[in-house]
Amino acid sequence: MNLSGKRIILTGAAGGIGYRVALLLAAKGAKLALVERNAQRVEEICAEINNDGGSATPIVLDLSAEGAAQQVVASAIQSIGGVDIVINNAGIMDFTLFEQHDPKRIEQMISINVVAPMLLVRAALPHLLAQNSGRIVNIGSAFGSIGFAHFATYCASKFAMRGFSEALRRELVDTQVGVTYVSPRATRTPLNNDITTRMLEATKTNMDEPEYVAGQIVLAIERDYKEHFIGQPESFFARLNGMFPRLVDNGLLKNTRIARKFAQSIKK
Repeated sequence: MNLSGKRIILTGAAGGIGYRVALLLAAKGAKLALVERNAQRVEEICAEINNDGGSATPIVLDLSAEGAAQQVVASAIQSIGGVDIVINNAGIMDFTLFEQHDPKRIEQMISINVVAPMLLVRAALPHLLAQNSGRIVNIGSAFGSIGFAHFATYCASKFAMRGFSEALRRELVDTQVGVTYVSPRATRTPLNNDITTRMLEATKTNMDEPEYVAGQIVLAIERDYKEHFIGQPESFFARLNGMFPRLVDNGLLKNTRIARKFAQSIKK
């Protein structure tokens, strides 16, 4: 897919990965509608892109608010003239013992990571089908293929998005609307707090830089990938987990015990 002139909705545009995806898309000539709660930051990003000759418009709202999906699509149609691609990148994550995970936070995570992107796709889909072209891009995680201890709710949300992407791709098989699911491994972004980062380092977990992950996301869109799993050996383990989960249980046991000590240190 040639991205020049494509009208793209990107959520989570102020995040470590989203910001860099926005810059790459703008450099390729895309017209962007950047969705964020942080008004100041998203307006700064749009100004940076527009000053460099690109095209970006901010849409400031909370994706978990009632009617947000319809508002995003309507704003994008008005500001950039339509929708060709929807990139669901926004998300939140907690590293914690599940028995200590606040119930309201669990609901919030499922709302932002699962319900909001599904509703955004539902709001945009009639427009994509009417023009018989477009692509939906859902940013998942290795945590959507392998269940990691102390990330139970986050894993549940990413497993859900992987299943949603797979099912929707099959549903749209006789249309020209494609679905791409991208699965990064751990990435060095503010999504990881200090304790999470120290745990990842202690367990020798591979972490990619956000610039690299953003480049892989854009590559997946340009090449019309159905799925793109980033990084080895995590991609191999994701597939292995699907066939032989007990082997992965044993392989993760040492790291699970190390991670538990960090999770237990979190003050509630």
